[in-house]
Amino acid sequence: MDNYKSGFVTLLGRPNVGKSTLINKLVGEKITITSPVAQTTRNKLKGILTTKIGQIIFVDTPGVHKPHHLLGEILVKNAKSAINGVDVVILVIDSSVEPGRGDEYLKDFLVASKTEFIVVLNKWDLVNKAFKNLRLDQYKKVFRTSKSFQTVSATEGDGCSKLVDIILNFLPKGPMLYEEDTICDQPLDNLLSDLVREQVLINTREEVPHSVAVKIEKIKEIKRNNGKIFTAILATIIVERTSQKAILIGKKGSMLKTIGQTARSNMKKLVNGNVHLELFVKVIPNWRKKESKLIELGYEGDF
Repeated sequence: MDNYKSGFVTLLGRPNVGKSTLINKLVGEKITITSPVAQTTRNKLKGILTTKIGQIIFVDTPGVHKPHHLLGEILVKNAKSAINGVDVVILVIDSSVEPGRGDEYLKDFLVASKTEFIVVLNKWDLVNKAFKNLRLDQYKKVFRTSKSFQTVSATEGDGCSKLVDIILNFLPKGPMLYEEDTICDQPLDNLLSDLVREQVLINTREEVPHSVAVKIEKIKEIKRNNGKIFTAILATIIVERTSQKAILIGKKGSMLKTIGQTARSNMKKLVNGNVHLELFVKVIPNWRKKESKLIELGYEGDF
């Protein structure tokens, strides 16, 4: 183990570039939520990949965007602060579109922070073959100071093993920092609440965008008379308006049932057993602007 490597790697990028999907693919398990809606990641989440020659601790971050409320300000601040003290930053780019002002902003931020970074051009499978060389040149021109470039498809897995090799080259020699079978350092209630919120985003799309939070009220293991054990979970979905509550519940409870069924299916894989899930919907007007509510719901920030 003399040549073993270990270190911390932050994934940074604009909203909806595929950071969470990439972490799930690299770690090999679904540890962070993904959806077609931007800004799904709210907590800095560590995903851990352990190989025979090294251990990489990935830090997923919310997409860097222009904030419109206190929650947004906290998310962006947390994303930027996540580059402090890490060994290298992975700047994830949506390569299916040309470079834009947001990419220039992130480049300037990383250069000013004197941070080593690798540019990962995600969604490479969506780039027309005739334009691949041109697109690569466009991004190399913007990110001239990058230490390395790698094209990947987080959904297909193309280029991911090569990316792992590149990352390991940047890490210092060091011991295994987490147990070999650990893939995530988030508490169980955070992971469970994210699985519910993911289904809200997927099933309601733009109707109930980012004014939703999920609070796990209770997790309890219960033993049935036949000796089998199941996990009972009680969760509250929080929205800002009564109209959003109506959308979430749906006609005769149909939407809430759909959200619950899929979330429960994913929870069963997470806890490796049967799950009984109860969902409730609660309206808290403007919760994203209220410091006390943000603290209660676990959104860290220096208020």
